[in-house]
Amino acid sequence: MLADLPHGFLTRQGGVSAGTVAGLNVGLGADDDGAAVIENRRRAVEAVMPGARLVTVYQVHSSDAVIVAEPWDEHDRPRADAIVTDRPGLLLGIVTADCAPVLLADRQVGVIAAAHAGWKGAHGGVIEATVAAMESLGAARNRIAAAVGPCIAQESYEVGADFRDNFTAGDAHFFAPGKQGHFQFDLSGYVASRLNGAGVRSVEQLFCDTYADADRFFSYRRATHQGAANYGRQFSLIGLPQPTSGQS
Repeated sequence: MLADLPHGFLTRQGGVSAGTVAGLNVGLGADDDGAAVIENRRRAVEAVMPGARLVTVYQVHSSDAVIVAEPWDEHDRPRADAIVTDRPGLLLGIVTADCAPVLLADRQVGVIAAAHAGWKGAHGGVIEATVAAMESLGAARNRIAAAVGPCIAQESYEVGADFRDNFTAGDAHFFAPGKQGHFQFDLSGYVASRLNGAGVRSVEQLFCDTYADADRFFSYRRATHQGAANYGRQFSLIGLPQPTSGQS
């Protein structure tokens, strides 16, 4: 669905970080060597859209989406959880480590977005805010294609009754029975449902479990269960290429 646009759901493989965040850690808050993170981010950009200008936000599990026309200073990033643009040459980046990364595009008008959808952001409306921001730039909801990338899978995502209480009876099908007093939550399915509810007709889910696949992905929950001091983050990226010669 996004195949003709530069994009990628990257793994932890191929980077220069060492220790508990070994690999392609791109998280600025991962207590990693700064030079390693910079190099990992450079490698990620060059792998997806060489020469692009990377744009990220300070993610806070909110429902806020921001529109970007020019890259901001990396040390003065807005606090938000989705980025939207219609400017060629920009590469939008979201970091995750169990939460669901979502890449979106209306290719007809050249509007793209990247969203960070943990359960809190998705429940709070980050998907709907992202689609609305895209619409403000000329996108049409029924033309938007979206992909939900690697995140913690239902079989790995045990939650308690207090978590379940945040949701309505209509969301019951996202909760499979778990051990007594617990449930298994389908984050990817829930995010896909929110996309459909926002008018996005074309939604693909990758069904990659960040918790279970330690060789390919960083995972906050896995690191917590292992008593690790820190955890890495992987990138999900989407960009608009510059028009080639002869195009307007």
